[in-house]
Amino acid sequence: MRQNLARAKLIDGQPVVNGWCSLPCAYSAEVMAHQGYDTLTIDMQHGAIGYESAVAILRAISTTPTVPFARVPWHDPGLMMKLLDAGAYGLICPMVNNAAIAEQFVAACRYPPRGFRSFGPNRATLYSAAGSSAAYAAAADHEILLFAMIETRDGFANLEEILGVPGLDGVYIGPGDLSLALGAPPSMAPSEPSVVAAIASVLQAAKRHGRFAAVHTDGPATARDRFREGFGLCTLQGDVRLLADAARKQVEETRAMSR
Repeated sequence: MRQNLARAKLIDGQPVVNGWCSLPCAYSAEVMAHQGYDTLTIDMQHGAIGYESAVAILRAISTTPTVPFARVPWHDPGLMMKLLDAGAYGLICPMVNNAAIAEQFVAACRYPPRGFRSFGPNRATLYSAAGSSAAYAAAADHEILLFAMIETRDGFANLEEILGVPGLDGVYIGPGDLSLALGAPPSMAPSEPSVVAAIASVLQAAKRHGRFAAVHTDGPATARDRFREGFGLCTLQGDVRLLADAARKQVEETRAMSR
């Protein structure tokens, strides 16, 4: 089965740079995937992406070595299974507030006896180059990465129990929601002391439990700092923000030169 290169990097302590897709467009995702990201996440929570678009995007990403991830919109086992069957090699689950939700998340994504994932890896068999569905099923639990998002007061309060769930690979901090939950303005680079302390606490707890720690950022400078702190995976700005920023910059520069 095709190795999950992101998993191998995390195990080796190498930084994993994650890109973000919110546009329901396979072509833009293909362009993103060709830029050298280690992983590229299809955002089905806040992005404008449905299942059919996600499948097309997974196909586009597979034209590159970039590892395809997806963020599901909710704790929906059916959608999780369909995304894995379509070839996702990592899932990020939002609003994991307690161990019970984390256990449900893991169980939906692992085959029996570890979980209850239904057997039927359609496109996943092709993408993984496993050769057969049975070969894919034998290796999938080992290769697929599962991250629980820590972004609420309950999730933060129940962090130790969540990290103790067998089969969970890591936690993913959503700093915007976590900031709001702690009474601060939403930010991808929080400076509020309570939020800064909470992020550091999540990182240290993940290390104690031998789990990977991932976090959203506002770009390279913050990602550099997070990697230095010990995070294994950092998400940079997504396709929508990159497009908007680049377009705005060109318009502003053109208007300035035309005065």
